[in-house]
Amino acid sequence: MELSMSDTTIVSPLRQRMIEDMAARKLNPHTQRSHISRCKRFAAWLKRSPDTATPEEVRRFQLHLIESGASICNRNRIMTGVRFLFRVTLRRHDLAAEVWHLKEPQKLPPVLSPEEVKRVLTMATSLQARAMLTLAYGCGLRAGEVVRLRAGDIDSEQMIIRIVQSKGLKDRHVMLPAEVLDLLRQWWKARPTASDAGLAREQRWLFPGRSKPRPLTTRQFGRLFKQAAKAAGLRKTLSLHTLRHSFATHLLERGTDIRVIQALLGHEKLETTARYTRVATGMISKIESPLDGLSAPRRKRARRDTEAPPAA
Repeated sequence: MELSMSDTTIVSPLRQRMIEDMAARKLNPHTQRSHISRCKRFAAWLKRSPDTATPEEVRRFQLHLIESGASICNRNRIMTGVRFLFRVTLRRHDLAAEVWHLKEPQKLPPVLSPEEVKRVLTMATSLQARAMLTLAYGCGLRAGEVVRLRAGDIDSEQMIIRIVQSKGLKDRHVMLPAEVLDLLRQWWKARPTASDAGLAREQRWLFPGRSKPRPLTTRQFGRLFKQAAKAAGLRKTLSLHTLRHSFATHLLERGTDIRVIQALLGHEKLETTARYTRVATGMISKIESPLDGLSAPRRKRARRDTEAPPAA
């Protein structure tokens, strides 16, 4: 008898097949864990294996999520994992057809002013924290991209940083500001070297973690940001990703071409980068309103010469 998806002590054949399907499609480990967790939630509500579900039960589960107060974003994420199980692993297209998604509210990303960013970087609690936060803002890197940097990714000759196989399994290059390079050189002399054993210099983590041979985790990096933001006196609801939002917005306000910003951020679609035009307050404040034209003095129109031309 097949075990339920909700069984946490033994991996059921159904869950194993789903894990294999996700691995075959190169879904990243975080996405795989999320899909499994959401299918377990569906199985717990159903109280039996999901492969025995009916279309009506799929419909009622979605109503249950809405009535239980789940946010639109969370509800959509849950159903994305459940739909993968139905469509890919079970090949139950009748069940997948019952899954609908709600339109998510479009919110402006939080952005810090240049002065606030400067305060955060100044209040970093250690050289490591300052180097990592300066990388995140100065180069527009994601948290995972910062912690996974190796010594060989830093090219001080060309003054670029190579980001290897980031989101979407894509490589890209970003600039290497002189201030960032100076901080990295200081940190390289002070960083712990216990995890370097057996590794070539180019393969060593810039920010090694406590568990060998892994780098610092994004959760630990997030704590460093929270500590610096609190010390800087910021009371906004912020996350580490706010530094990346601020990087893009400040470049846009300084007149950097939006397609260049798209390449630096590694966005596949220009529309993703274009959302920063809605929070670039410096650009917005410089736009002249048509109201200003109403109060401006009117120019007198030149009178047409209606007289006949003089005789030759």
